[in-house]
Amino acid sequence: MIEDRILDVEKRDLLLALDRGRGTLGRALAGVGEDLAARRPANGGWSILEIVNHLVESESYLLGRLRVAKHSEHLVAPREREGKIAARAADRTRPIAAPPESQPRGRYATLAEAVGAFDATRAETVQFLDQFDDDLRCWATDHPLFPGPVSCQETVIMMAAHPGRHADQILEIRKATENEDSLQFGSKTRL
Repeated sequence: MIEDRILDVEKRDLLLALDRGRGTLGRALAGVGEDLAARRPANGGWSILEIVNHLVESESYLLGRLRVAKHSEHLVAPREREGKIAARAADRTRPIAAPPESQPRGRYATLAEAVGAFDATRAETVQFLDQFDDDLRCWATDHPLFPGPVSCQETVIMMAAHPGRHADQILEIRKATENEDSLQFGSKTRL
């Protein structure tokens, strides 16, 4: 049936987006040691370790929302909203405050533990999506940043884009840290 093939293609695209998001995060974290991961930026934002803790909390929370979604006879939201959600999730020029449900709680003391927990949770998300055999747009759940229902399709789009948003943040922290270190090093050599 044509509709089944469309759903299969859309599922494949979502799975690829989830994988791309994880890959982007992995590239941003490449070479980050535990010292750098724990270091808070001068602007007072989250450390890299806190960011990855946040990603675990968020992924786990949203996966829970997918698991309790309710079926609807109609599309939960207009399809146009999906593109807007993907674009907004990737755009770091507009800050989005993390809801309480996804605040970093320091559950993972090391970057390695936090990344391992994120990967385990992401694997559960992929398994959920692999086993889901209906149109995600006809399943409603909620999200703390959206009034009213969101579709499970939208939720997975958010989950796929989320690591990329924070990969950019990690790269910003790394660059700022390198600049701070070079300023400190430069001032020491002048003495």
